[in-house]
Amino acid sequence: MTKLMRIDCETASEIYLQGGSQLIDIRDQESYLAGHIADAIHIDNSSLSQFIASAETSQPLLIYCYHGNSSQQAGEHFINQGFEQVYSVDGGFEQWQHSPPITKKPEA
Repeated sequence: MTKLMRIDCETASEIYLQGGSQLIDIRDQESYLAGHIADAIHIDNSSLSQFIASAETSQPLLIYCYHGNSSQQAGEHFINQGFEQVYSVDGGFEQWQHSPPITKKPEA
């Protein structure tokens, strides 16, 4: 069975830069609009089912929230939906803002 992996922002950036991963922001809409990681997909209760139906479950899924707590619970939900590689970003968006920036957009 898949296990949720907790990773730091630097490791999340490395995975993201390798390409082929999905980066999702589970914060509220207002926070997402105020600032988010480039190319992150905003997921909330109204878009969750659509995302799960269209997402590639074999690709790495990087999840972030405000500080890295809610993303762990969300990660467990995605594992239960069949996602194979699920990562919760410790420190969330708050920590990411203080980490070295992603400088290259991954190839799809």
